Amino acid sequence: MKHLLIPFFSFAISLLLLCPFSNWAYAQSFAKGADVGWLQQMEATGYVFYNDKGVAQDCFQILKNKGINSLRFRVFVNPSVDKVSGHCSMDEVVAMSVRAKAMGFRIMIDFHYSDTWADPGKQVKPAAWANHTFSQLKTDVYNHTFEVMTALKASGVTPEWVQVGNEIRGGMLRPDGSTSNYLQLAQLITSGYKAIKAISPTSKVIVHLDRGNDNVLYRGFFDAITNNGALYDVIGMSYYPFWLNQDYTASIDNLANNMKDMVTRYGKEVIIAEVGGEDTASQNTYDMLVAVQNAVRAVPNSKGLGVFYWEPEGAKSWSGYQLSAWGNDGKPTKALDAFTSSNENERRGQSSGDNKK
Repeated sequence: MKHLLIPFFSFAISLLLLCPFSNWAYAQSFAKGADVGWLQQMEATGYVFYNDKGVAQDCFQILKNKGINSLRFRVFVNPSVDKVSGHCSMDEVVAMSVRAKAMGFRIMIDFHYSDTWADPGKQVKPAAWANHTFSQLKTDVYNHTFEVMTALKASGVTPEWVQVGNEIRGGMLRPDGSTSNYLQLAQLITSGYKAIKAISPTSKVIVHLDRGNDNVLYRGFFDAITNNGALYDVIGMSYYPFWLNQDYTASIDNLANNMKDMVTRYGKEVIIAEVGGEDTASQNTYDMLVAVQNAVRAVPNSKGLGVFYWEPEGAKSWSGYQLSAWGNDGKPTKALDAFTSSNENERRGQSSGDNKK
């Protein structure tokens, strides 16, 4: 009997030793991200970024010092040169991705499949695709995605995540890819998926909606694209209490429950691809970011991948956007400290695990 117990106790001890490491490994893999699509234009127009001490510094370095470990870049097809609503061409995105990789950031690429913003209210086809048949649109999506992914690979960049469409609650490339025709929408998503995997099999493909707190919306949408054969890996969510006209405390539990339901219902991972709060209410935005990170970390089986702040560096004085995390003094607001405090919690967790060993 004794010879049977010895292997059992060895196995049990091994499990105890591995648990703290497993928690630490998840903490290290948790994406604390920022979408910084405006940065290249901000720098080109002479905007100067300052760190907390008021010293001029590279924006990437400031974000890194704030705990950000991942960056997101949007891709437009044939954009204008408008400083706010243009740029983000393939060449510009590749250049920024190379720079981000050199500083150790993980990378998300967000295909809008438009010449400018795509979101729930605007899913306008690129001008060059405007008169194409649906069959041609599927090829357009594949070829554009393939071209950008190829350019990234040739520059030594392998995105960890890639979005097929941006906030496509009502579909994309409308009317052909509208949610009034889920079969066609699913085919467009799958065209993007196949192009991504052809170049970068390890990249996780995200399908992204807004209103991450709305479980009815998500069940209806993902039931439909799943039933119509869409291929994807991750469910991406936006969460903006400001645009819901409510404090985050009114909907954070709904967000948490929706993420858990998505994981259970579809067997997918989830990620908060966009989040943001008012720049003039930095304490509230800080509290919201802490709550959102906690909700994502609470998703079972480590299937909550991370949280991305949308344009934290996009100061209102430059962009007119009121949900950045940058002040009129050119410095980050308190809101971004939510990612730094997350780092502190991880270090404490690691230390606790080491003590247990």
